Amino acid sequence: MATTSPTIAAPQKLLEDPLAHLPCSSIVEYRKGQMIYNQDQPSTSIYLVIDGKVKVSRLADDGRQVVVDIYQGDEFFGESAFLNLPHRSEQATALENSKLMTWTTSEIEDIVMKRPRLAVALLQIFVQRTIDFTHRIESFSVDNIARRLARSLIRFSERLGAQEDDGSVRMVPFTHELLSQYVGTSREIVTHYMNQFRRQGYLRYSRKGIILHRDAFREWLRQNA
Repeated sequence: MATTSPTIAAPQKLLEDPLAHLPCSSIVEYRKGQMIYNQDQPSTSIYLVIDGKVKVSRLADDGRQVVVDIYQGDEFFGESAFLNLPHRSEQATALENSKLMTWTTSEIEDIVMKRPRLAVALLQIFVQRTIDFTHRIESFSVDNIARRLARSLIRFSERLGAQEDDGSVRMVPFTHELLSQYVGTSREIVTHYMNQFRRQGYLRYSRKGIILHRDAFREWLRQNA
């Protein structure tokens, strides 16, 4: 009988660090609620969050705001500037007082010519972002609003949360309006399900923040598949 040798998984390749190839740039400060760029003044730069949090959103055809994502320290945004489209509906707003480092797209192109590994690093970031968006689209296709909201809260807790001693995760106080723009529903429906999740003991929230019992929430998702 023929024997087969065990398959050895290839070691996972470490991601390239774009900051290892980017020179320091000037730091710009934005106040909470201040617009960084919008459809009238579109982005011509790539931004790196040094401190704070930034909301990137798009305007739908009906005028409603759709949150693309929220970015925090050491995360890049503004990559739509590379496309240089004549009409862009994307906008970025500081969710809290923030410090950003910026490079124009022409500066990035010049640096890439000298340091091609930077292109690999940025490509890895954008591919991972595309994968995340694919998962989100899948959720829009198959999940009801309660499950979409649960998945969104879990994702925010993984990216933006801080672990507490009891195993829960503390997050900044996202408004129900912001969550509705991310999930794709109304603020009233988000409030309904947030109250329901709170009564069921999966989370607590106030103006100080959201505390999520993430493991229990994940189990709720499995049981309600």
